[in-house]
Formats: sequence, C-alpha cells, structure tokens
Amino acid sequence: MIEALAPAKLTLSLRITGVRDDGYHEIDAEMATLDLCDRLEIRPSSGGAADVRMLDAAGDDFPAVPPAAGNLVVRALALAGRRARVTVHKRIPAGAGLGGGSADAAAVLRWAGFTDTVRAASIGADVAFCLSGGRARVRGIGEVVEPLAYVREQYTLLLVPLSCSTAAVYAAWDELGGPAGPSGNDLEAAALRVAPELAAWRDELGDSTGQVPRLAGSGSTWFVAGAHPGPNRVVATTTESSRNRREG
Repeated sequence: MIEALAPAKLTLSLRITGVRDDGYHEIDAEMATLDLCDRLEIRPSSGGAADVRMLDAAGDDFPAVPPAAGNLVVRALALAGRRARVTVHKRIPAGAGLGGGSADAAAVLRWAGFTDTVRAASIGADVAFCLSGGRARVRGIGEVVEPLAYVREQYTLLLVPLSCSTAAVYAAWDELGGPAGPSGNDLEAAALRVAPELAAWRDELGDSTGQVPRLAGSGSTWFVAGAHPGPNRVVATTTESSRNRREG
C-alpha cells in the first residue's frame, strides 16, 4: 500500500476572460495549495475495474460520492493507464470550492508518474493546477499553469456547511451578464445567486475579523488572511509545489 496526500487548492483571485464556443469559461486566476489535505491509500492491482472508496473523518462512507464515470479518481487512473484500489480519507469538503476531487485525482496521477498538465485538465479543469501545486497563475480553462514564487501565507477558511455546484454557479454568472467581482473573484455574485444563504456566512466572518472575506473558487468557502480560529473554521498554510518538496 502507498499513501499519498492531496492538498486543497485555494483560488486567491479569479477573473473570467471569455467563454469558448464549447461553453467552457476561460479564466485568469492565482491559486495556491494548502496544508489541508485528503489522504489516499493506493493499492496497485493487475486487473479488474478501478475500486474507489471515500471515507469521512469518522471513517464512514463519504456522502454524495459521484458514480464511477464521473469520479475524478477513476478518471485519473484511466488517464494514467493504471489500475488500483484507492481509499480516500476526506478532509476537504465537497462543493466547497477547494478542489477536493481534483486534488485526489492529481495525487493519483503523481503516484502514477503522470506529469502532462494539459491532458490532466481534460478530466477536470483544476486537476492541472493540483498536479503542479505550489503557487501559480492559471489560465485557459485551467490547463495553462505558470508557476509563481512560493510565498508562505496563512488563511482562515470558513467551511460553510453547504455544497455549491460549479456548473450552476458558472451558469448563473452567464445569466447575470458576466459581472466582475469587487473582491477579486468574478464568481461571487453568481454563487450568492445560487446560494443566497452564503451572504450571512460571509458577513459573520467579516464582522468577526474586520476583513472583507473572499470566496474560494465557485464557493461555498469564504476565507480571510491570518489565523482566526472559530466554529466551522480551518486555519491553513500555503505549501510549496510537489516538485520543490522533492528537490528540497
């Protein structure tokens, strides 16, 4: 058995620069990986279908696991041409805008020695960045990853107990006419349209920290700089890229 970590990604800024003919949105974003991680147990196998199980912190089956055809871990195994039994111990919430599924897929690709970020993006837009890790400017639909210098920073994540559908949020952005986000994330107004209750969580974090919270990706997580522990909060630190960690 091999153990691998799957770091969450934090989208520090997100601008939508266009919509392609196939409906995919092009972005210009800055992303960083965090020390909030899922943990994977990978057991290589020589035959049979991929076997993926996801467990929560209590060791129970993780709710709302996508079927095999849509499971990014299954798709990552297929992309790398590998077979394995994978157990994912989840700490990154689903639908939180922290790239949990993409991080898990990227961990499998790293285990398999797969390094092609463009092909990685073909199974999920955030998989390319999660495969590289560290801090980067991300463009295109996510397949263009330009590494940036590592900066050690700490953030407080408010893990809102609801899931935001990325597809629904992007559709709402289109319906709203493509608004720009005043806090650096163009998807903020769209996420609030999909899940209006996000506003109360944002205001609670803002009032208690004196900062303007930013939305992580398509939501539902809000975050601010610095350490501000409290209910439903996780204090996380940015991490270096997997390449730098190996070389260091």
